[in-house]
Amino acid sequence: MASSALGTILAVLASLIITANVLVAIVLLRLIQKSGYKGHYFVLNLAVADAMVGFTVTGLVIDEFSKPFYPPHIFCVLRMAFVTSSSAASILSLTLVACDRHLAIRKPFHYLQLVTGLRVGVQLVGLWLLAAIIGFLPVFAPVFQKISAQEKCSFFGVFHPTYMLTVSCIGFFPALFLFIYLYCDMLKIASVHVQHIREVEHAGLAGSCPPPHTTSDMKAMRTVAILIGCFALSWLPFFIASIVQTVCTECFPYKVIESYLWLLGLCNSLLNPLLYSCWQKDVRLQFSQLAASVKRRILLHLGNRHRFPGTGTKSLPTVSCLRLQD
Repeated sequence: MASSALGTILAVLASLIITANVLVAIVLLRLIQKSGYKGHYFVLNLAVADAMVGFTVTGLVIDEFSKPFYPPHIFCVLRMAFVTSSSAASILSLTLVACDRHLAIRKPFHYLQLVTGLRVGVQLVGLWLLAAIIGFLPVFAPVFQKISAQEKCSFFGVFHPTYMLTVSCIGFFPALFLFIYLYCDMLKIASVHVQHIREVEHAGLAGSCPPPHTTSDMKAMRTVAILIGCFALSWLPFFIASIVQTVCTECFPYKVIESYLWLLGLCNSLLNPLLYSCWQKDVRLQFSQLAASVKRRILLHLGNRHRFPGTGTKSLPTVSCLRLQD
């Protein structure tokens, strides 16, 4: 019964993750075609990585509903390696997004010269190579594998606790510390900008409206801060519990980590597209335009179907009234 409930939760979560990130990816592709802004590639890569998290979780959903299921050990190792790689790619993508926003605030006048298509491509390729190395490390280093009598594939069923400790030390916590540093530095830059504006306004040399550059700084800082907070709240309990489990195997049950804390970490892949669609104005605008376009096509199709059910009927000008009603 508990296995079916966990499988249902995983199925719903995976469906939401895939749907949300695919929609964000479509919107970002439309936005990149219109603006050509290179920074959107990092956000697009984040959506692709999070969508891959959803796709890899679907395999675990099948396991939950396929009882009894006794997969080979190497099958479980490869399956969990794909799950770990996609999660690592999501975390690394968040790092690149934060670095990109930091660079845009730190050097706004040189940003377009520094962020070129070649450099973006090299960074993205390096990101996926690093994510693959992290995820498939137990495949190439059997010392990180563990033979278990468990029926289903799980992290602690196929990975040795030292592997989780290694991933935490070389992956998660450096990324978290980098997030904190970038946020604090952006906060410092934004506070300096606000102080300069206040000095100019006090001298009577500025108008009533603040410059748009400072407004964009504050919005970028707020976006990064929310991403950092959601990332820490989602993944920090899982990695802390994994480290405790490595030091004291009897202190923390494996099932709690794998069934509850890991699900909390997966929620980060659902929060990322929701945050970007809510906080970035250009993404929201593209979403509204895409929704309006889909709605217009549906209304036109329904209008033609109800008004002109026959085939080969010539269209009448009254169809254009549907567009005015939108």
